[in-house]
Amino acid sequence: MQKKAVILYSGGLDSTTCLAIAKEQGFAPYALSFSYGQRHQQELEVAKLNARPMGAVDHLLVEFDLRKMGGSALTSDIEVPKEGVGEEIPVTYVPARNTIFLSFALGWAETLDCFDIFIGVNALDYSGYPDCRPEFVAAYEAMANLATKAGVEGKRLKIHTPLISLTKAEIIQKGLSLGVDYSKTHSCYDPAEDGAACGRCDSCRLRLKGFAEAGVADPVRYQKL
Repeated sequence: MQKKAVILYSGGLDSTTCLAIAKEQGFAPYALSFSYGQRHQQELEVAKLNARPMGAVDHLLVEFDLRKMGGSALTSDIEVPKEGVGEEIPVTYVPARNTIFLSFALGWAETLDCFDIFIGVNALDYSGYPDCRPEFVAAYEAMANLATKAGVEGKRLKIHTPLISLTKAEIIQKGLSLGVDYSKTHSCYDPAEDGAACGRCDSCRLRLKGFAEAGVADPVRYQKL
């Protein structure tokens, strides 16, 4: 039997590539997505449409509402920056988001009798979020192996970060080599009502930069500026 793996799957470029990598490594992927009060549902709709066609054995959607806490341009009425970001952690950072996401992944992994979790964090071409760093992932993995029945019984849980040291261009090239259809992904923080990406938010800028450096056209729709 194939080993199972829980894949944090947003419908974005990185998480879709992560799912493809898990498949390549021989895992049976179980995709996990979240409706957490984000300012738009476009990425989530893409995830719901494409999880199984991309190879997920199952797709679980968990709902909770971080709008009650606010503190981020993705969950509050704070303008999404469109002129690039500086050296500080940007307002698109969602407090504790990856910690929360990984906690749900850990719980589902235990119920599936699964000991592998994939998350598409990246420490090179990214927005400077503290919960995308290798130190965070290592600390969380150590905690997970202390906090779970599986860990206590010696069944060590592993958090896989196959994109952690890749540039966005390298991520795209890897995905293309695995047959990923990037037209079925969404990355924009502030899309138009028809789903077209803005092309100016930090996520769009990183995505467009990656495709340009990979020498490939980005297949998603962008707003005409």
